[in-house]
Formats: sequence, structure tokens, C-alpha cells
Amino acid sequence: MTAAPAPAPQDAVTVVGIGAEGWPGVPEASRAVLRAADVVFGGPRQLDLLPPECAAVRVPWPSPLRPALPGLLAAHDGRTRVVLASGDPMFYGIGRTLTALLGPDAVRVLPHPSSVAHACARLGWAREDVDVVSVVGRPLARIAAALHPRRRLLVLGAGPGTPAEVAALLRARGFGPSRLRVLEQLGGPRERTSPEATADAWDAPDADPLHIVAVECRRAPGAPRLGAVPGLPDEAYAHDGQLTKRYPRAVTLAALAPAPGEVLWDVGGGSGSIAIEWLRTHPSCRAFSVERDPVRAARISENADRLGVPALRVVTGAAPAALTGLPTPDAVFIGGGLTAPGLLDACWAALPEGGRLVANTVTLESEAVLSAARKRYGGELVRLSVAHAVPVGGFTGWRQAMPLTQWLVEKTSSGADTP
Repeated sequence: MTAAPAPAPQDAVTVVGIGAEGWPGVPEASRAVLRAADVVFGGPRQLDLLPPECAAVRVPWPSPLRPALPGLLAAHDGRTRVVLASGDPMFYGIGRTLTALLGPDAVRVLPHPSSVAHACARLGWAREDVDVVSVVGRPLARIAAALHPRRRLLVLGAGPGTPAEVAALLRARGFGPSRLRVLEQLGGPRERTSPEATADAWDAPDADPLHIVAVECRRAPGAPRLGAVPGLPDEAYAHDGQLTKRYPRAVTLAALAPAPGEVLWDVGGGSGSIAIEWLRTHPSCRAFSVERDPVRAARISENADRLGVPALRVVTGAAPAALTGLPTPDAVFIGGGLTAPGLLDACWAALPEGGRLVANTVTLESEAVLSAARKRYGGELVRLSVAHAVPVGGFTGWRQAMPLTQWLVEKTSSGADTP
């Protein structure tokens, strides 16, 4: 026996999941909620799935939705309010938006199997082994960060042309041999799965608006290999020489120690490599790259798109003034401008307790700044040296790169702002 959902507070909003099959697939507990509603909100397609026995006033969502949502709900205070959502409302759905707006105690959610659950069932893919990327209201470039050989992706489509756009992105990123299928109207009477084809050979017509693109990733021979950990090849970035090189970059990201949901300030962005690889560690991370040169700032955005992290925010301006108004960072990386008056102190002051600051330099002048900062705030100074094997006549020798000095410090309550 299925337990009835817990009763909601009298003024709560109830969110009911519904699938492509419509009313026949709605559980009786959810049907009872819809029958008792005074007003039902949802997209036109979802509202059309309700039968006449649901006598509530039907209110289609406006566009754009989020700015209008508080006023729309407030206009119906005192009435029994129900929101229709596709599939599981808490999986890339309206449920998350409503709980953020109203608080979890003011929202009751009655889920339905998501389209991802249906897709995994049809394909025989274990859900825990699949990466899900939504491009609904989000940049398509996000897919690039999930491209690794032999990985399986489910892409939540934004419109009929999404499969062709996914295929084009795969070809552009060196994953043309990847195998694609499109699953439409999952769970409904018009469910359909397209024949499998590679991204290189993709020429299928536009899909039904309600679809998922299933991707089995295959890398083309000779395509750059971009791993899942920091230290991407330098060739992955467009740059003018202002680039934290591969091996120092890997060490720098290890020192910054990104964790899910954390915020990075990348000061003196250059090519954006530190911020980009911070974001690639987890989709919930955020980063702000501050670069005073407009040409380099534009290049940072291009690198971020190509490497699958289009959410990187690029701030064009000189620090410390350009730092004003940015969200509180969990970590700060200073890759340039250490001798600018007030820069290091502004970054340190912005960090909360437990925040980390990492600064790199190759000049004696900036090294003196870091040495003085270490005396004031503590931390660790490290000298990094990298050499590459190069031809020397008919033999091979070592070419030494400029040594890099790195300062790493964590802000603590005991010595946070005192010498």
C-alpha cells in the first residue's frame, strides 16, 4: 500500500509531477490534489493534459517566468494553489525555484518519474553511471565539460533543433564518432526512439520538443585529450602568452582546493585557465575572472565556452577597484598585479575565515610583496621549478623555465588580520 502524502500547511503550494502520458499516469493521491485545487499553474502543454473533472482555474506561466512568479502566486493567496510540473519537479524543475522562493516548508512536492528515469529504463543504462546535462535555458556549451571517452550522457533538450546542435558541438570538440539517439515523449502514447547514428553522420530531422538526447562518448583519433583533473594541455587554451602553464596550473589548483559550491576570484585572469579548471571540478562551483585588458577578457569567455564552463563570469577592469560588488570568495588566486597598491590587502580582507589565498609570481618585485605578506599573515612560500627536455644538437638537454614563487595561506581567526 502506498502511503498518502503528508498534509501541507494551509497556505502551501503543492507541486504535482505529470508525465507525457498525462492523466492516466497520475497517481490517485496527486489526482485528488488536482481535483480539489482552486487554481492550477503550469505550461500550456501541461494544463492541456488535465481532464474536465479538474475544475480549477488554469493559469499558464508567463514568459519570463521567474520575475513574475512572486506576484502571480501572491495574487491567488487564500486559494488552494497547485503547480503542474513535467516529471520530477525537483530535477531541473519548478520545484527547486519554488522552494528557493517560498521555503521548503511552504511547498509540498508530489513527484512523478523523470524523463531521465524513463530514458535509463529504455536504454538499459544504470542511472548512477550517467551524466545529465540540461540545456533548457542554459548554454549548449555546458556539454563540453562532460565529454570523456566511454561516458554516457543524457542531454535534456531545449527545443526541436537540440539534437542537431549537440551533434555539431560533438564534432567541433573532437567527439564526432560519439553515438546518438533521441528519445521523444517518454512514457506517453507517442513515445519514440530514433535510430542510432554518430555525430559525424547525424542528419535526422528536428525532434519533438519533449525529448532527451542520449550520447555515448567516443573521441576522434588525434583529438586533444582533456582529463577530468586540473592540468589541461596548454594547447587547450587560446592565449597571447599570459597563461599559467600546465604544471604550475595543476599545483595551483591543488593549493586552491576547490570544493562543490565554492566561489573563486581569479585576479589577473590572463587566459582564464585557473578559473576555467576550477569550474570544471564540479558543476556547482562558481568563478569570477578579473582582467583589465578587454581583448584578453573576451578571450577568457571564448576559452570558457570551448571548455564547457560558459557560466564563468568575466569582469573587465583593474583590481582592486573591479572587485567591488563581487560575491564573497571561498578562495582567491592572484596571477598578476601583485604590486598594484592595495590589491593583496583587498583580496585578503574579502576572504572569510577558512578562505584560501594563492598568489603566483616570477618577478623579484612581486616576490618581495609575497615575502612581506607571509610575515604578516603566515602561510607557506614555495618555489616551483619546471624543466623540459629539448634538442641540443644531436642530443637532448634540459631547458629551465622561469622559477615560480607561490604563496598559499588560509585565513584563520587566530591570525586573520594581524601581523
